[in-house]
Amino acid sequence: MKPFRIAVAGSSGRMGRTLIEAVQQAEDMLLGAALEQPGSPALGKDAGESSGTPCGVIITDDFETALKGVDCLIDFTRPEGTLAHLAACRRHGVAAVIGTTGFSTEQKLEIQDFSRDIPVTFAPNMAVGVNLVFKLLDTAARILSQGYDIEIIEAHHRHKVDAPSGTALRMGEVVAQALERDLKQVAVYGREGVTGERAPSTIGFATVRGGDIVGDHTVLFAGTGERVEITHKAASRMPYALGSLRAVRFMAGHPHGLFDMQDVLGLR
Repeated sequence: MKPFRIAVAGSSGRMGRTLIEAVQQAEDMLLGAALEQPGSPALGKDAGESSGTPCGVIITDDFETALKGVDCLIDFTRPEGTLAHLAACRRHGVAAVIGTTGFSTEQKLEIQDFSRDIPVTFAPNMAVGVNLVFKLLDTAARILSQGYDIEIIEAHHRHKVDAPSGTALRMGEVVAQALERDLKQVAVYGREGVTGERAPSTIGFATVRGGDIVGDHTVLFAGTGERVEITHKAASRMPYALGSLRAVRFMAGHPHGLFDMQDVLGLR
């Protein structure tokens, strides 16, 4: 079988380096391109240099040239950059795996538009374990629908720029949908001062930022006399990379369409 040729956006960042390592280790993948934004000090360097395994792929900012002959782009960058990269993917007929978070509602509609022409897997978290948790949360919320207060607590490293995390927001969406609530109406993103008693229908979010925490998420169902906690903790970024490669394999043979990791893992 012909190996998948992968392009990695943001290739010199923490997640980009992990993606390149995962591609190099996969028997059915080849690194076809390593991409960075103009002005990056990584431009012109070997993409495998940071991991100690040079691969002969030079980091470039020329998306148009780099995407020629590539099967799929994996992008964990910023919303504006990702949308520009998707436009290039559409021009070249390249599939895309999008792990970027922080998109607005309008930007998500743009991603949907791109998926009419190319296959796109878009998910707030690519880790297999996290997507299993989404499934568990749907079941838990339906069973614990009465008499339980729901709080979502997430922690990430000091460099993360959006809050709450995309994963935490997706957890809230899963729970709200199971309870037939509108997350926009019931979410509480911060508490300070005299807030009054907690409204039973609300879903609370708490955010921690510090150190090098890769990603911790807990959904707390607090009832009378008991608590149920569903937690996922990432010890490294490799689970996100490995999940992304599963998405690449899943999209093979799909000419277009918008998918998420629930599709990839058969959890619908």
